[in-house]
Amino acid sequence: MAAVTPDIAAARRLVVKIGSALLVGPQGLKADWLRGLCDDVADWRRRGADVVLVSSGSIALGRRVLGLPGGALTLEQAQAAAAVGQIRLARAYEEMLAPHGVTTAQVLVTLEDTENRRRYLNSRATMETLLGLGVVPIVNENDTVATDEIRYGDNDRLAAQIAVTCGADQLLLLSDVDGLYTANPKTDPDARHLPVVEHLTPEVEAMGGDPVSGLSKGGMKTKLMAARTAVSGGCAMAIAEGSVIRPLSAVASGARVTWFLPEGDPHAARKRWIAAMKPRGELVVDAGAARALADGKSLLPAGVRQVSGRFHRGDPVTIRGPEGAALAQGLARYDSAEASRIAGRRSDEIAAVLGYAGRAALVHRDDMAVVR
Repeated sequence: MAAVTPDIAAARRLVVKIGSALLVGPQGLKADWLRGLCDDVADWRRRGADVVLVSSGSIALGRRVLGLPGGALTLEQAQAAAAVGQIRLARAYEEMLAPHGVTTAQVLVTLEDTENRRRYLNSRATMETLLGLGVVPIVNENDTVATDEIRYGDNDRLAAQIAVTCGADQLLLLSDVDGLYTANPKTDPDARHLPVVEHLTPEVEAMGGDPVSGLSKGGMKTKLMAARTAVSGGCAMAIAEGSVIRPLSAVASGARVTWFLPEGDPHAARKRWIAAMKPRGELVVDAGAARALADGKSLLPAGVRQVSGRFHRGDPVTIRGPEGAALAQGLARYDSAEASRIAGRRSDEIAAVLGYAGRAALVHRDDMAVVR
């Protein structure tokens, strides 16, 4: 039975990664191409889809503005180019989406932001808020501050991590290739295009060569690494050649791509990830809170009777009922000291107790795996 490929036109939350070579040419920004992409983004927004753009191009654009030479840049030069390019890139997206009534936001992240659970929660909450308000986030690695030790190094993997962080159901990598081949089609006439990859086997991963253009850092190997992250997080991923003026419309109309099929759905994958963590503390709740959790509600401070263990914000904690049975495991939105201070309090009392307006839930339902 043939695998059913995803329909990009039906995406509920779509992350699109744009490669530098598509966006920046010898003369600078490719305005006509970017305008076509933004026309597509506006169409997807009108269909009710959330859209996140992970855009390369800040360094490539900035180096042209600064007149830096071709070839490898030092870390300091790259950071300077990024600082100049980022502001121009953000302005270009804003100016081309504004006529459609679409608001944009610039989101700059580093590898450390998604590896550190506290920063991960902050990033996830910010993205959810932006998307809930109908904003299209423009995400890029924060090249102006990232060092070699805390870099993704390419936006393919960054896009996959963003897709998992925000619970996207589809990720599209727009590049200079139309998908995965059994070998490099530029050197092997017998190379076959693979329209669908159901499982990322070692044999499939071995097909990834490493061609890199002069403007981008990501080859096929990094795209397969991105696919591994995306599909394990329940997100379908496609690699598409993106140089056409309306690249999303082209994929929706049947352009040749390679789809990597997800393992389950994003929500279930996230719950499995949380459930597999080693808990750092425990929260004992009353009967009312236990019933609320069973009904799929978040855990509010008012229902917490006891806090034990030492944990930081973003750490996993076990939630137990009044009789001691484990009810759920979730990521705490407060550290153990703060949780102890607000336990038993109403959410509208948090600001008075802690001295700042915190989040209403101690553990949000989206960050919780309930024991069945």
